[in-house]
Amino acid sequence: MLKEMGRTSQALLIILYVLMTVKAFEMEIIPANRIVAQIGDTLILTCNTTGCASPSFSWRTQMDNPLGGTVNHHRTYSTLTMNPVSIANSHDYLCTVFCGKKEKKEKSIKVELYSFPSDPVIEISPSLAAGEPVTVTCKIPDVYPSEYLEVLLKKEEHVLKEKCFYEDDSANTETKIVTYSFNPTVEDIGKEITCVAKLPIVSMDFEPKERVTSQKLNANFGPQNTIITASPGNLAMEGDPLTLTCVTESNPPPRIVWRKHLADESIEHLIENNVLSIPHARFTDSGLYICEVINLVTNKTEKATVDIVIQGAPNIAELSIEPSTTVQEGENVTIQCSAESNPPPKIILRRKSDSADMGPYSEGRILLLPSVTFLNGGDYECVAENKFGKSKSEITFNVEYGPKNTMISVIPATAVKEGETVTMKCTSSGNPAPVISWKKKKANGESEKIFQDATLTIQNIRSQDQGLYECEAYNQFGKEEKAVKLLVQGRLEKTDLMIPLIIAFSCVTAVAVPVAAILIYLSRKAKINGSYSLVKALRLKV
Repeated sequence: MLKEMGRTSQALLIILYVLMTVKAFEMEIIPANRIVAQIGDTLILTCNTTGCASPSFSWRTQMDNPLGGTVNHHRTYSTLTMNPVSIANSHDYLCTVFCGKKEKKEKSIKVELYSFPSDPVIEISPSLAAGEPVTVTCKIPDVYPSEYLEVLLKKEEHVLKEKCFYEDDSANTETKIVTYSFNPTVEDIGKEITCVAKLPIVSMDFEPKERVTSQKLNANFGPQNTIITASPGNLAMEGDPLTLTCVTESNPPPRIVWRKHLADESIEHLIENNVLSIPHARFTDSGLYICEVINLVTNKTEKATVDIVIQGAPNIAELSIEPSTTVQEGENVTIQCSAESNPPPKIILRRKSDSADMGPYSEGRILLLPSVTFLNGGDYECVAENKFGKSKSEITFNVEYGPKNTMISVIPATAVKEGETVTMKCTSSGNPAPVISWKKKKANGESEKIFQDATLTIQNIRSQDQGLYECEAYNQFGKEEKAVKLLVQGRLEKTDLMIPLIIAFSCVTAVAVPVAAILIYLSRKAKINGSYSLVKALRLKV
C-alpha cells in the first residue's frame, strides 16, 4: 500500500513539473497601450504571442471602421502597417488571437495623431524699401490639431502680434497664417523678425512642440555707384590675360549682364556675372564693354562702360588668291592679305625671289596680277609689321599653261655614218609637265608615232633610219612640235677600195722599172771605168 502511494505521488510530481515548465498562452501589442504618431509617417503595430504553436489573428477598429493599413500574418505574430499615417487612422485598434478552438485573448491600443512637420516660413511683402510700408507673413505648414496652435510674431524682443487658434476644429491638416503690417524706420533695418509656433498638446508625448524661424529686415536700394575695373588695365597686350570686374552697390544683390559694342553698331551678349575673364586676349577683344546692373526688387538699372584696347605684333589673319591658287595663263588674279594688330600694321605683298628683281610687289593688302603668264607663278609672301614686331605668311601660286620653248638636241650630230649611235633629246616647258612623244615622217608624207619619252636613242644606225623626226610636247592646254632631219652616210665595200690601190701600184711600177734599168746600166759602166758619178752619167747620157 505504501509503495502504491509512493508511486502515485511521484506521478503527480512529474505532471506538476511538466505543467510548470510549459509556458502559458499570452499575447501583447507592440508598442503597448498608447501611441502618438505624426501624420505622414509610417506606423507598424505588432501583435505578438507566446505559448501557442499555431495562433490565428484578426485586427479591427472601434465601431468597425476601416483599418487604413495592411495586415501581414506570421507564425507567432501579426503586423498592421499604416504607410503613411493619416487622420483616418486615429482609432483604438483591437487585436484578437485564437489558440486552438477554446483559447482566445484580445488587447487594444489607441493611436493618436498630430502634424507639426516643419519650421514656420516668413515672407516680407512687398519687398522692404526704406520708408515704405511692409507686411510680414508667417506661415505654419500642415498643422493638426490646429486648435492647440499658438503663434507669436516678434521684432527682436518686441512682440508684434500673438494669435491662438483655439476655436479651430478642423479635422484635416492645414497651413495657418499670421500677418502683421507696419511702417519700418531706418533703425529697423537689420533687425530680426521672429515667428514662434507652438503646439502644446499636454496629453501627447512628441518633440518638438515649438518651432522658430527668424529673418532680418533689409532695405532694398540701388544699384548705384557702378564702376568697371580692368586688370592689368585698359591697354593690354595680345595673348595676356584680361579681367573686367563690375562693382556696384545694391540690395538685394543685382543681376549683372556683360555686353560688347561691336563695329557694326550691334550689341553682343556675353555672360551674366560680375567678372568677365579673358584668359588670352586677342585683337578682336578690343572694343567698348558694357556692364548692366539690374535690381529686380527695386526695378532699377544702372550701366557702366570701359573701352579696351589690345596691343601687339601683327597676326596674319588671311592670305588668299582669287579666283584660285591654280589658274590658267591669261586670267586676272588678285592676291589679298589681311592682318590683325594694334597699332595697324604696314603690309607688303610680294613674290619671293633670290634675285634682286622681286617681281610683283605691293605695299598694301591687295596685289593685282592682270592676264598672268607662267612667269607669274611661284611663292608669294605677306609681311605685316608694326612697332611690336613682324609676321610673315607664304602661299604658292600655280599657273597652268601649254607647252613652250620646245627644243631638240642631237648627239653626236644630225649627220652620222651607218653603224653609229644617235641620241635625240626633246625638252619643253609647261604646267602640268608636257607628255613627250616622237614621230617620223614616212615616204608618203604621213607621220608615224614611233616612241613616247623625252629621249630617243637609235643604236647601230642604218640608211633607212634617215629622215625627218618630229618631237611633240602635249598637255591639256595645248601642244607644240619641233622637227629635226637626220642624215645617214653609207660606208664603202672592200672591192671598191682595192681598185684605187691597184691603179696606184700600177703607176708606181711603170715609173720604177725604167729607172731601175737605167741605174743598173750606169752601175755596170762605172765598174768598167773604176768610178761612178750620177752627174757625169747623166751628162754623158745627154
